[in-house]
Amino acid sequence: MALILSLGSLVQTKKNHPCGSDLWQVVRTGADYKLKCQGCGRVVMLSSEEVKKNLKRVVREGLNEI
Repeated sequence: MALILSLGSLVQTKKNHPCGSDLWQVVRTGADYKLKCQGCGRVVMLSSEEVKKNLKRVVREGLNEI
């Protein structure tokens, strides 16, 4: 099953970021995802497989892309 996250979604990861936050906002979608930490503002780019492996739950859905 493919992981589909929309732009602006807020997701929770299994592990905390070093700043202590585990909430990330989806900034870019595509072949890989760009996520922004809600604690410190750090932006990381991860493949869809990495995001799927580390994702705990979707806290809030973002914009629905058509």
